[in-house]
Amino acid sequence: MGVDDRIENAAEDLGGKAKEAHGKMTGDDREVAEGKTDQAKADLKNAAEDVKDAFKH
Repeated sequence: MGVDDRIENAAEDLGGKAKEAHGKMTGDDREVAEGKTDQAKADLKNAAEDVKDAFKH
């Protein structure tokens, strides 16, 4: 897995956390859900890349 992919996934995770926090502050349940979804996507991408890395070694 490239460093670029890790950075991109981390950015997506942080963006999701920010979106979730903003949604909580403003009472926007939809934004909270979108933030959680973004975080879950980043986690899944990292897990998939971890599996790929495990088979390379």
